[in-house]
Amino acid sequence: MNRFLPKDKAADLLRTIQQSGIRTEYDPEKHRLTLLDEHGDEQLYFRLPITLPAPIKEQTIAKTRINYVILLIQSGNCALGYFEDGVNRNHKVFRSYMVRKKQGKSQIKYLKTKGKSRAGSRVRLGETLEFFENINGRLQEYFEAHDVNRIAISCSKTLIPYLFSSKVETPFAKNDPRLYKIPKHIHTPIYEVLLDANRFLLRGELIYEPAQQTIVDSLLQKAGITGVEEADEEEFTFEKPDDFEGEDFEEEEDEEDEMEW
Repeated sequence: MNRFLPKDKAADLLRTIQQSGIRTEYDPEKHRLTLLDEHGDEQLYFRLPITLPAPIKEQTIAKTRINYVILLIQSGNCALGYFEDGVNRNHKVFRSYMVRKKQGKSQIKYLKTKGKSRAGSRVRLGETLEFFENINGRLQEYFEAHDVNRIAISCSKTLIPYLFSSKVETPFAKNDPRLYKIPKHIHTPIYEVLLDANRFLLRGELIYEPAQQTIVDSLLQKAGITGVEEADEEEFTFEKPDDFEGEDFEEEEDEEDEMEW
């Protein structure tokens, strides 16, 4: 089950958890707390809003401003933007001719089986390389002009090597600790989808099994929280604790070449 909280209520719940003495483990790669029982077993997960700092010192919750970049990439489509404490200050959408129209397959996938001998394939490959150069060029501008605290990304493992091997360098490493893979299915990246992803990241999220409902209700009551939003089951799924393989971005792809969580 999934329950969502706005930033202020998520901050209240975080304080309640910290003050209650509940054992927790913080996962920086997913920016979430795992709540443990007295035996050290996992009970439920609390994904924090992207604008809340890591829960090291309670007094920093309301004082630290978080600047971040959201980067959404699919074959031939990219939307990225720079955000200050939840507000979009700049954005850019890139499109490229990367998909073979008859087969509906990206040129990158096609290269693995058929090569690049045809003229159309060479054109698509050239546009693919330019596509990632443009993306990294805009990222370079953001990182040169601003201090970036987090990098929220949605990109398939097929495209990751092209992002990091572009002639225009990516302004962060593949294992940068600021990287945060967005735990949500992303539709074709356009500006509206970028803003939708930001709205998702600005909310806190309780992730748990029905057996933990009593624990969740007790925590929300102690934090004085009512009217918590329940997830749309068609849009969000329960997030497994072992679904992230670390810096190599090893994920299974679905039919739309997305990262699965």
